[in-house]
Amino acid sequence: MSTVSSKRKNLQELLFPRGIPSLWCPSLTHFDAGGRIDLGRMDAHLAWMMPHVRGYLVPGSTGDGWDLDDAQTDTVVRFAVDMARKKGVSLLLGALRKNTTDVTGSIERFLDILRKLTGKTDPLAALVAAGVSGFTVCPPAGKDLDQATIGAALEIILDMGLPVALYQLPQVTGNETAPETFATLVAKYPNLILFKDSSGADRIALSGVDAHGVFLVRGAEGDYARWLRSAGGPYDGFLLSTANSFPAGLLNVVNGIREGRLAEAIRTSTAISGTVGEVFGLVGEIPCGNAFTNANKAIEHFMAFGPGAADREGPMLHGGIRITDGIISATGDILRRYGLMPEKGYLE
Repeated sequence: MSTVSSKRKNLQELLFPRGIPSLWCPSLTHFDAGGRIDLGRMDAHLAWMMPHVRGYLVPGSTGDGWDLDDAQTDTVVRFAVDMARKKGVSLLLGALRKNTTDVTGSIERFLDILRKLTGKTDPLAALVAAGVSGFTVCPPAGKDLDQATIGAALEIILDMGLPVALYQLPQVTGNETAPETFATLVAKYPNLILFKDSSGADRIALSGVDAHGVFLVRGAEGDYARWLRSAGGPYDGFLLSTANSFPAGLLNVVNGIREGRLAEAIRTSTAISGTVGEVFGLVGEIPCGNAFTNANKAIEHFMAFGPGAADREGPMLHGGIRITDGIISATGDILRRYGLMPEKGYLE
């Protein structure tokens, strides 16, 4: 094992004393009728997920991470850190901004929060004491950026010496970290500990490049059963927006594959994939937010309020509008058709 790989392994063991979770969730940010962050609703949602999901990204794209202002971001970060410390789950903090200066500024602001919460001045000690495993970052946004520019920007962040999870999200950034750039970074930086790919193209995972122990998680939705290493796939785990709505089902897929219950895992995977695909198709007409957020808020509405959720107002979005009654009603029909409508909501 190389020196870098050995250092990475030691850092991962420090940051993930119970092991790196196989299933992660970029949890939703809920809003009340006035458009304010609804921490009570978020707490109830997380309590429902936690028996099944032990890793969280806050705020991720699904949690409106690109759209929250700094004050809103700090609110959900403080909430998530408090939750992680109490419940013993793993937490990544999303520094989701479109230029490198804003990313490093967010990380410094998060560190200040962690130092104040823990009383630890050393950055790594503050992370460990707070139950935070690292910071999630993307390349700078820009569809015309070349790999030299992308690599140099990511090196600025990695040179901070803090644990980093690299996030591939061309839907927002307009670009991707190429396998060759990734290979250069992982060979140089032991603090690059995790990589998430939501592109759907899976170029790095399928390239055969040596990840040197970086934990690879897939963020693209659908066809879950074939992507894990235990099923012959290239990934160590998942970081899925749909874990907001199907935490038990997705954990069953992960465990089913590992335990040889492949037929059961494929059945569950097929039902969730079908539901997600159809609901994603419904939310394209919503004029704000992103499909990950909007589809999951529509589905999770039924997980919270059960079969009668269609009789309630739709969830409030960051953009200040609610998901329409028509989309909510159609979402309920899809859940029933795939056999995924809960008998009772977790808030009932």
